[in-house]
Amino acid sequence: MNDRSKTPGRAPTGEGRPESRPLKVRLKKARSLTSSSQKWLQRQLNDPYVARAKREGWRSRAAFKLIEIDDRLKMLKPGLRVVDLGAAPGGWSQVAAQRVKAEEGRGKVVAIDLLEIDPVAGVDFAQMDFLEADAPERLKAMLGGPADVVLSDMAANTTGHRATDHLRIVGLVELAIDFARQVLAPGGSFLAKVFQGGTEGTLLTELKRDFAVVKHIKPQASRQDSAELYVVATGFRGRQAQDLSAAKDSDEADEA
Repeated sequence: MNDRSKTPGRAPTGEGRPESRPLKVRLKKARSLTSSSQKWLQRQLNDPYVARAKREGWRSRAAFKLIEIDDRLKMLKPGLRVVDLGAAPGGWSQVAAQRVKAEEGRGKVVAIDLLEIDPVAGVDFAQMDFLEADAPERLKAMLGGPADVVLSDMAANTTGHRATDHLRIVGLVELAIDFARQVLAPGGSFLAKVFQGGTEGTLLTELKRDFAVVKHIKPQASRQDSAELYVVATGFRGRQAQDLSAAKDSDEADEA
């Protein structure tokens, strides 16, 4: 690690803002790479968050997104139980484990992904598909009790058709919301990646039924040309509030 003045995995100051990099790296054209691959690689080489993540020991630049959001909202506190959906390569799990003190045995972090990841200190990881029918029950067993925070950075495989890709992403978010309703303790929080595309308002309305505060956040670590947003819901009202809401909807439907 080049910067020995910083402890590996420590949250950077300034809400995750990267240091300036005055020199731009130019990538020589390689015949073996497609044009899109060359653009992606050059963007990675010139991304200050990528460089800082490597220097400070984070698994990915995405760690800075969670750091910034949690610095603002204080969702991750020592002793809490956290579920990380779509955890690979482990950046969010690192941040969560550090902030709930999981390695010290005070909190707990359970994470899953389709891909295997290298072990993260304080994180109980399982390689599984969240879309499998038994995935929610397996996660609940790993957690060993209600969750305080559910994180989802899941993203569907893209088809290249924008409308289809957006619907697939929304479908994943809706499944994550349903899971959060099942496992969150009263007062719990939910954070998920979404994309701008016309359905963000519908998701907010749905979440407002079960959470006290719901909002969209675009962290500075999100690339400016990206359509990604993060929906944050805090103050989960609990199963009793859901049952009352369902009963009210049923009564209104009968009256209609």
